[in-house]
Amino acid sequence: MDSSISSQHLHHEHAQEHEHDEQGNSLFGFIVFLLSESIIFLSFFVGYIVYKTTTVDWLPAGVSGLEVREPLINTVVLVSSSFVIYIAEQFLEKNKLWGFRIFLFLTIAMGIYFLSGQAIEWNGLEFGFTSGLFGGMFYLLTGFHGLHVLTGVLLQVIMLGRSFIPGNYDNGHFGIMATSLFWHFVDVIWIILFVLLYVWQ
Repeated sequence: MDSSISSQHLHHEHAQEHEHDEQGNSLFGFIVFLLSESIIFLSFFVGYIVYKTTTVDWLPAGVSGLEVREPLINTVVLVSSSFVIYIAEQFLEKNKLWGFRIFLFLTIAMGIYFLSGQAIEWNGLEFGFTSGLFGGMFYLLTGFHGLHVLTGVLLQVIMLGRSFIPGNYDNGHFGIMATSLFWHFVDVIWIILFVLLYVWQ
């Protein structure tokens, strides 16, 4: 009897170690993915800085600069959502799904608010993608980042939906951990973009 219990205990410990290693490997792979994304954004940032500092007629004709007020509000909302998704994670760690769902839903709403604000801004701009280097770089940078925000929102919707599957998060929280890391990454990238596009005019 004792040997049977001991064998089951060892098997359980081995399964836990294997699960831990799997999550660790997955997390490492996801971090590598984020680093590769960082290199892409970094190349865009460097290109923007080089063009801005070397181009004589940087702004399109008739454009004196960008409106800062509304993008600043969008920035505050997006950056604040990083704290909100962190709270959602804390609720999940304590197995309080009601809190996790509320705060994740709030994060989704904040992401949608940001995307809506960006769409409204694009619609009101006096220049387009083909309006010189500035126009091209502006739409490329904000559009590429916007796609990442949209991806983050969709991932959160999936994580929210999975929370309604009984026992889905009993074996680990890698999905929400990766989604949260991606969201923090998107927020940091936007802070840099906001400084380059709206502060440095």
